[in-house]
Amino acid sequence: MEDILLSFETILNFQTISILLIGVVAGIIVGSIPGFTITMGVALTLPFSFSMDPINGIALMMGVQVGGSSGGLITASLLGIPGTPSAMATTFDGYPMVKNGEPGKALAIGLWSSFIGSIISGIILIFMAPILAEWALEFGPWEMFALMLFGISAIASLSEGSLIKGLISGILGIMFALVGSGPLMGIPRFTFGFSELLAGFNFLPVLIGLFAFSQLMNDIKNPPKPLNIDKNTDVTYPFVKVIKDMWKSAGNVIRSGLIGTFVGILPAAGGSIANILSYDVAKKFSKNPSKFGKGTKDGVIAAESANNSSVGGALVPMMAFGIPGDAVTAMMLGALIIHGIQPGPLLMENQPILANGVFISFFLAAFLMLAVQSFGIKIFLKINKIPFHYLVPIVLLLCVLGSFAVNNRIFDVWVLLLFGLIGYWMKVNKFPLPPFILGIILGPMVESNLRQAISLEPNLLVFFTRPISAVLIILAMLSMAYGIYSNNKSKKQIV
Repeated sequence: MEDILLSFETILNFQTISILLIGVVAGIIVGSIPGFTITMGVALTLPFSFSMDPINGIALMMGVQVGGSSGGLITASLLGIPGTPSAMATTFDGYPMVKNGEPGKALAIGLWSSFIGSIISGIILIFMAPILAEWALEFGPWEMFALMLFGISAIASLSEGSLIKGLISGILGIMFALVGSGPLMGIPRFTFGFSELLAGFNFLPVLIGLFAFSQLMNDIKNPPKPLNIDKNTDVTYPFVKVIKDMWKSAGNVIRSGLIGTFVGILPAAGGSIANILSYDVAKKFSKNPSKFGKGTKDGVIAAESANNSSVGGALVPMMAFGIPGDAVTAMMLGALIIHGIQPGPLLMENQPILANGVFISFFLAAFLMLAVQSFGIKIFLKINKIPFHYLVPIVLLLCVLGSFAVNNRIFDVWVLLLFGLIGYWMKVNKFPLPPFILGIILGPMVESNLRQAISLEPNLLVFFTRPISAVLIILAMLSMAYGIYSNNKSKKQIV
């Protein structure tokens, strides 16, 4: 208790809270710009942390991470373009809600879902970090393969009416993911002599192209009607209504927060996978799955609760074992090492004030994020008042800059253009985009973990003799079967 009180004393001062606030605001801005990822935002703040004491340095990066995870909601809902990869599933229902004339509701529901998801993962982080970290260490290539397979099974329920087109879309995503050097042997595949393709297609330009560029092309052809937002419109969406909506979907909020936390704990999984998995599970558990993709609040709740709770989940292995859960926590670990602090199991014992300071910073960042976004909703909604002929070139410029900034090479801009055309063609021909994205994200992970597992143990029965792996494979099969059943059922209802 004494250590916790000293941590509060260290954190609750004007300087640290100001630094945390600056980080949150910067994170929201970075997260809302397509292409400027949270990792990029934290990387830009990393040099500033070197001149600070460890608590303030971590607080700055924590603010950027928490703010960025929520910032992706803004453009995902208002423009149909995910600001960050972890806001991908938010576009599925957030943007339709805005087009249905509920922009304030979409942002408010997404914001409170992000906040509650952060709180859920924060509580788990404090009380269960060592236990969950040990559980995560049980995940070998067999378990990771089974988890990724479970993720890919979501293709069946994300196919939006046509299962065949959904499967084709997913297969196309996996095929594009195979381009580049093999994960283990490094043998070039489908590069056709182009050295730029040796590293494969970077996920970020692909995502921006599929969602942003194709959306812009579609909007140019069919300009969206401007939203009727005047002075008498309550765009902020009343607080009482938000609380009622969240209470009615309490099960969805808690379930999505837990999914995000557990996925975040696993190394290299991240918010984008948590985002999709949570959305798929919410759709399967919903009494009205047909409403998903048409502007239901439960879709936004599932997506935003999961991507923010994955942030707290990624901190679990970092705090318990000094193992980074994602690229951002890897940079945090680097900052601690530069300050002469050795992360790992003894961190809680040797540096209890710092360790508790990380927990407190995470909670404070969540509350600051809620406050900043709540006051900023009216400002964000002014995006819809920008004339369309001004908005398109601005967004396109940001997309190009974001794609170029990934590796500072013009090739990624061409990747943006290529996948923008592919995405537009898929939209015109009613091929769903989510399975394509799912294939291109999870395809390499499935292949890599399968190869590692087979190289360690050629006997495929091991996948079923390891309990966690077996359970996940069974869940993947059930998920696929339920997705096919649900798809056929919706078709019959339409007929």
